[in-house]
Amino acid sequence: MKAPKDTAAWVYLACFTVTGLVYNALSPGAQDGLVGWASTSVANLEHEPIGPLVVSAFVAPSFFLAWPALIALAAFGAGRTLGNARAALVCALGHVVGTGVSEGIVAYRVHAGQLPAADRYLIDVGPSYVVVSAAVVAVLGGTWLIRTAALADLALLVLPGGIFSGLSHLDVAAVGHLTAALTAAAVTIPILARKAREARETSETRETSETRISRGYVPDPDPDQVRDPGGEGAQYQLP
Repeated sequence: MKAPKDTAAWVYLACFTVTGLVYNALSPGAQDGLVGWASTSVANLEHEPIGPLVVSAFVAPSFFLAWPALIALAAFGAGRTLGNARAALVCALGHVVGTGVSEGIVAYRVHAGQLPAADRYLIDVGPSYVVVSAAVVAVLGGTWLIRTAALADLALLVLPGGIFSGLSHLDVAAVGHLTAALTAAAVTIPILARKAREARETSETRETSETRISRGYVPDPDPDQVRDPGGEGAQYQLP
């Protein structure tokens, strides 16, 4: 049985909500400890990349009440556009590549003496790379309603959220958001092109079949090696 196209979005939204409730139930010291461990900082990625890469997408120290709505606007549209597996893959790639590029730039700049060593421990958590990736998917291939919701989502992230602020200074978050968006677009466009090509080929095959039937062509119901061009019944080879 095929899973509904909204399954991945519901799973991510549920996990994010549960993580948020747990986070808000912790003491301030425990909250700081969780954020410090989950942060995809240069120092953390050098020692334990898997844990922070996964958990950071579910931890939001601020605007907890707003994030579920932002996630829903983008994630459900992405699932309806590409399906569960492909949408999840694109969002995961956007998150991982966005993190890798942005933190890689920080690591290089610290090594080159352009940034202080303390920047290796910058806090970098939140679902925004996932949300941006999902919104890009929805904008590129969704219906008009899905695209409208995704564009509204991006507008909220860009204008009040300022996700690209500091891009000219190679700010970590700004670079990560731009990289996530470009990654999502680079993966989504070929997938949509392939789906469109397959749909076109299916349509052409159906039209060809319907045209042949409308012209009076009926497949031989009893084919044999000699065939029956006259339509008078099957002809069989003698032993």
